[in-house]
Amino acid sequence: MCGGVQFDYEGQTIKTFFPNPKARLPVLTRQGQSVLVPWGRREDQSGRSPQGGWARLESIQQGAWNRFSPRPVKIVVDAFMEKDIKGKSHWFMLEPDQFIQGLIATDGPFTRLYVVTEENEQSCHEKRRWPRLIKTSNGELKGKARNPQSLF
Repeated sequence: MCGGVQFDYEGQTIKTFFPNPKARLPVLTRQGQSVLVPWGRREDQSGRSPQGGWARLESIQQGAWNRFSPRPVKIVVDAFMEKDIKGKSHWFMLEPDQFIQGLIATDGPFTRLYVVTEENEQSCHEKRRWPRLIKTSNGELKGKARNPQSLF
């Protein structure tokens, strides 16, 4: 389910977890820069975007997110964490040419990032949800700009 991530930002290795209301994830801009965007919305946070930090690919494709002007983005992390049925944490490394797909949702003055998930048997989480992993094309590496394309 991707409850935490590890990434390098401005020379520091950062681990962040969704329960932290200040959690931010690095997103690759069209100019090839990495910027931090707030991860999801918690119950006590303002706004009308969905509570939580995840967006099911199926719900995006069915239009459930359309009212939030969804934009696909690449989340630039080295690893993500999910907990198994017993609550034990497991870390999964990404390849240098992989990203986690994210969805930017706009809710009035708020911009929030959601991790796009899909069913996957690799998942050790009880819901069998796994972040949607995407690869760069043409052998480009993380941190370099690509032409934007629709990923949903």
